[in-house]
Amino acid sequence: MKKEVYITDYHCVTPLGFDVSSNWNALLEGKSGVALHKIIQNQESFYVSVIDSEKLETEFQKNFDNQDFTRLEKMFLLSLKPLVERHNITDETAFILSTTKGNISLLKNQTTLPEGVFLSRLAQKIADFFGFKSKPIVISNACVSGVMGIAVAKNMIQAGKYKDAFVIAGDEVSEFVISGFNSFQAIGTEICKPYDKSRDGINLGEAAAAAYITSELNQNEKFSFKILGDSAINDANHISGPSRTGDGLFASIQNAMTEAQVSAEKIDFISAHGTATIYNDEMEAVAFNRMKLQDVPLNSMKGYYGHCLGASGLLESIISMESARNNTLIPSKNFEETGTSQSLNIIKENQPAEIRYILKTASGFGGCNAAIVLEKC
Repeated sequence: MKKEVYITDYHCVTPLGFDVSSNWNALLEGKSGVALHKIIQNQESFYVSVIDSEKLETEFQKNFDNQDFTRLEKMFLLSLKPLVERHNITDETAFILSTTKGNISLLKNQTTLPEGVFLSRLAQKIADFFGFKSKPIVISNACVSGVMGIAVAKNMIQAGKYKDAFVIAGDEVSEFVISGFNSFQAIGTEICKPYDKSRDGINLGEAAAAAYITSELNQNEKFSFKILGDSAINDANHISGPSRTGDGLFASIQNAMTEAQVSAEKIDFISAHGTATIYNDEMEAVAFNRMKLQDVPLNSMKGYYGHCLGASGLLESIISMESARNNTLIPSKNFEETGTSQSLNIIKENQPAEIRYILKTASGFGGCNAAIVLEKC
């Protein structure tokens, strides 16, 4: 019999707040971090969700003395600190860092590679600061990285390699990332509208999130969510375009639900990827319909946070667990009229709901797809 694995604590740093409760309250009020910002000189402002750098610096100085950290590293440290203070680090504790681009900003105007740009060095720096004893594990698999952080922690704990794990995920908005998405013509000209008929692309975002995952529950836990199933499948369709038949996402969901032993009728809520690009949203609609999940209440968080790359999957998992804890479904912001060929049950307003089983999905460049099933205990 497989060992049961739980998420029992989490924290986040986003444009909507530097803890989970402030983020949750902002979401209840329908607030969004997406706004017009001028990120690159000599280029027009565009819609993006970014953390206020002055507020970030103020918060960091309140919590830390050492200033020898990049902006992204400060986001990571702030997201992880409360969890480290509440849970012990032992020889059997894993440290997992998920990111798409890490400290890519360090490459600007450089002729040689700075040490901090290597993801292994980034992870080791954070691990050393908090005194982790095991070698850090880095997950960098495009935009499914955050969801895979949860899955890898679960599987390593079940395999007996670790007893518990701290998972952090983060990415920042940078010129490199902006240029990349621009080259694919994927950035929207307006505030993003996942699954909507008039959607025209993503809004980028940034955040850091952290979760504590363990096989050993104690009486002090305020909550716990069992990680019932997980899967990651690559559809190998295209460097950026998802499979039109949703094969990779379909297989990921199917595998995760099979391991979880949860049928489509039992899923209470889907926290979907929903980037607001034409092809991603259509692919998801196809995959969810193939799995008979089209009637399950579903939302995308991208209208609130933008697309936070490697951070999005973990951050959105945290928000979905908050939804379950508060028995409240949050609407998919900016959705008005269905823009996919197959129907979905898009949440349009705050509404009460009993949420026990959650399906969280993510998809990314290179054909990667991932899914996890969580159960509120």
